[in-house]
Amino acid sequence: MNIAIVTGASSGMGREFALQLSEYVQVEEIWVIARRQAALESLRQEISCPLRTIPLDLTQSESFDIIAKLLAEEKPNVKLLVNAAGFGKFGSFDQVSPEDDCKMLDLNCKALLMMTRLVVPYMSAGSHILQLDSLSAFQPVPYITTYGATKAFVLSYSRALNRELKSRRIRVMAMNPGWVKTEFFNHACQTNDGQVKYFNRLYEAKDCVATGLKHLYHTKKDYSVHGLPVKFQVLLVKLVPHRFVMSIWLHQQKKAKNNRNLTVEGRK
Repeated sequence: MNIAIVTGASSGMGREFALQLSEYVQVEEIWVIARRQAALESLRQEISCPLRTIPLDLTQSESFDIIAKLLAEEKPNVKLLVNAAGFGKFGSFDQVSPEDDCKMLDLNCKALLMMTRLVVPYMSAGSHILQLDSLSAFQPVPYITTYGATKAFVLSYSRALNRELKSRRIRVMAMNPGWVKTEFFNHACQTNDGQVKYFNRLYEAKDCVATGLKHLYHTKKDYSVHGLPVKFQVLLVKLVPHRFVMSIWLHQQKKAKNNRNLTVEGRK
């Protein structure tokens, strides 16, 4: 049985991946993973492909035992894995709790790594892995400190793994969007006391996902960036010393831009 697996599928980018992946890969079933069972079930109304909803919290280690057992029982051929689960918190290091810092490491790094390791043995030549990353992967970001560091891990891990799996014809790509209007802000802004208030551009999840899937299937890129302004920023942070990049970032935060109505309906 050919399947696709999408984590973080209950909202935002993960949900968009579940909605759009059929344009690029034909599978007999999509496994969608997230904490909220009801949100996963609602996907059935929008996707014609059979769904298997798997309500799990990927910050909990026992979740990977459940996934490993399910894979061993079903022995699917995983044509596409999308690791879209993740979250961030804005604010100074003493405003973000140690618990949230560790949860970011657990979900953004450990869960992505564990899902990848569990699924690769069930992939054949021509399969694809997309790791949802962030523009913050390319530079240190004060007041988004831990989140940015986790995304730097994702970028490095994905690019290196892509080279390792090349001989098996399994393609790995990191996707590095800028600011995207999703429920991400519901969590991120909880600890933000005005330190982060400048958002130069806000993109739509459906557009970023469309670009990411196009790059995954029709290019040889090992990371994907949506939008010319974001591409320019990526180029800039490669050329300019990071101490200057951080100074520019901090200067921008003195003036608010696009910081209203960032949260959307949904669980915070």
